[in-house]
Amino acid sequence: MHDPSAFLHIPRVEPSRQPPGERIRHWREYEAVLPANRCAGQAARCMDCGVPCCHSHCPVHNQIPDWNGLIGDDDWRAAWEQLESTNNFPEFTGRLCPAPCEDACTLRLAGSPVTIRAIELAIIERAWKAGWVQPQPAVPEQAKARAARIAVVGSGPAGLACAQQLARAGHVVSVYERDAEVGGLLRYGIPDFRLEKSVLDRRLAQMRAEGVRFLTETQVGTNPRADELAGDSDALVLACGSSEPRDVSVPGRDLDGIHFALDYLGRQNRRIGGAWPAPGVRMDARGLDVVVIGGGDTGSDCVGTAIRQGARSVTQIQYHLSPPHHGDVLMHWPEPVPELTPNDHDAEGNQRLWGWDTVDFSGRRGRVQSMLLQRLRWWRDEQGRWRRQPVSGEVRRLPAQMVLIAIGYRHPVHGDAIAQLDLALDQRGNIAANDRDYCSSHGGVFACGDARRGQSLVVWAIREGRQCAASVDRRLRGRSDLPVV
Repeated sequence: MHDPSAFLHIPRVEPSRQPPGERIRHWREYEAVLPANRCAGQAARCMDCGVPCCHSHCPVHNQIPDWNGLIGDDDWRAAWEQLESTNNFPEFTGRLCPAPCEDACTLRLAGSPVTIRAIELAIIERAWKAGWVQPQPAVPEQAKARAARIAVVGSGPAGLACAQQLARAGHVVSVYERDAEVGGLLRYGIPDFRLEKSVLDRRLAQMRAEGVRFLTETQVGTNPRADELAGDSDALVLACGSSEPRDVSVPGRDLDGIHFALDYLGRQNRRIGGAWPAPGVRMDARGLDVVVIGGGDTGSDCVGTAIRQGARSVTQIQYHLSPPHHGDVLMHWPEPVPELTPNDHDAEGNQRLWGWDTVDFSGRRGRVQSMLLQRLRWWRDEQGRWRRQPVSGEVRRLPAQMVLIAIGYRHPVHGDAIAQLDLALDQRGNIAANDRDYCSSHGGVFACGDARRGQSLVVWAIREGRQCAASVDRRLRGRSDLPVV
């Protein structure tokens, strides 16, 4: 680094965001890309640690100190080349990743880590604008020598990463998607105010130019059968995600107006994309009191969507206690510190309730109107495990004409595909496969992403897709030049 003391006199600077009163009136992204001069200043703050924990705590092992140094040299193209060598889709992670690398930054010990995620996004957006991002098809001789027919089921981040790597290695890759358009969670689960779909579409155009074939509105397990597809392919990769939602089992759960998060988010994304859902179930929050059960990213996406739809009020509840405003960094670093952080949607009007459990829904004429909450007390038992119990007499009722359940996903849907292949499952109901070769219990069938590891981050899905691709290539050819994290 050019100025080894830069972190002492240059403060952390984050990307600007459109004011809450303006951004809730549209569905576009509201966080700006960090300008080049600000990126250079933030990159200069990097301490170029001898053992960079940011690198080891990034699931795809981005070479963060390296591209920070290159930005300091004003060599943006080399920085992009470093970035894309480890991450197929930095435009996705630069927008969606919770940045475990920043939690592991040495400057996190002082409370102001390098803005790694923002720099990553600035690099890839500059690369797209400059025209550096181009298709990378396999050379004809390579494709002829290596070509095998590979089917990938699922077009979320894991399936896309796996497909792109295999196509670049010279294989003939077909991606099967049950929905009308490609993208899986990226298209139908992530709201446009976090990821505009034009960002996804430009990457898909690159993949098509690299030879990846996409087949939409194709439900593997029905037509075609999964066992027939496996028989017709040299390898079958299941990257179908984890979409079996967790539910709440309380009185009144069957009332109208109570929806799973992905059903709600997917319906709104289709609406924005011009594919209006069929009439029937109403999933519009306009003028309603909305309650979101669950405090994770999916819950926050539901909150932001309901606010933009014009909800009268939005409340987000979770049964955990609120973390402290200032956590003990030394106790947790380089892991994430349990700490209450600002939430963009709180500034937009969301209210958060901590330490309450849902115990009852009440309705009128078959539709939910309110819900009853029970206060919880948390403590650690003798083994250090967290326990909870209801606090006697502490209940409250919230108005709720719409309730969105966002408490996570159990495992992939156990449908026809898994049954036809007679796949072994792990104790949590995921497809059983290790993270060394990603092989399932059925010969020639591989699994990666959330379908294998369970619900996780986009960056983990990309990592698994890349590693699975290398395993498939190695199994088919005896060796592989594809990178392995």
